[in-house]
Amino acid sequence: MVSSTTLAIAAGLASSAAAFAPASTNGAAKTSLDAMPDRMWDTMVDKTERSAALPFLPRPINLDGSYVGDVGFDPFYLSSIPKNFAGFIQPPQWEDVEGIPTLYWMREAELKHGRVTMLAWFGYLATDGAFGPVPLRFPGAMYHDVANSYEAHNTMVQQGSMGFLLFVVAFVEFCMSGALVEVAKGESDRAAGDFKLDPLQFLKGKSEEEVNAMKLKELQNGRLAMLAFSGVVTQAALGGTEFPYLVPYTEAGLPDVSAVTW
Repeated sequence: MVSSTTLAIAAGLASSAAAFAPASTNGAAKTSLDAMPDRMWDTMVDKTERSAALPFLPRPINLDGSYVGDVGFDPFYLSSIPKNFAGFIQPPQWEDVEGIPTLYWMREAELKHGRVTMLAWFGYLATDGAFGPVPLRFPGAMYHDVANSYEAHNTMVQQGSMGFLLFVVAFVEFCMSGALVEVAKGESDRAAGDFKLDPLQFLKGKSEEEVNAMKLKELQNGRLAMLAFSGVVTQAALGGTEFPYLVPYTEAGLPDVSAVTW
């Protein structure tokens, strides 16, 4: 006859084993998976293609080669983020608009930054006398007495000259935003960055292939200028304030930044 103690021990072991046994929850698990939202990542990439610039990454969904100069380089997939950028130039509560997609806004910004830095690189070097024996500056002692391009910003702020420049830049930006407002409303099919500015008629009578080649040259020069201007200013900040902006080195072969104000 089995004692009551033996039965109690057996019952305890059985309940312990049941606690570690997998429960039959197939229905609940399926319901939980069905309720999970779709991953945003699935809408940001084309899993069937690789990026031309970064073959170890899938192609960003919007970088399909339709834009001139598109080589699929977007390691952070910023171009794939769905957003209406019209609100940056016009409050959305004013009126309903079709909007400005992410890729259009980014190409507009890339061209603008590239054009500005092409001018900035040339101006930075010209002011320091890189293109001749005499620095190219505005007439007047207030401009000729500036030590170099690196010191120009702080000097102009102290003199009060930067206020006028800020006004001019704000006015130009205000006028340029009108074109983006028309695009946001669907009233214009203007290409990103196209202000119909061609005073020397470089594009007159050109085929679409030739026009795209000119656009590619502008884009690539703009990208290079952004890198070049950043490099020039960095070199100047590290002590190479005179053209060709070579940073002084110590005897140990390291950059001499002892005179740099951090």
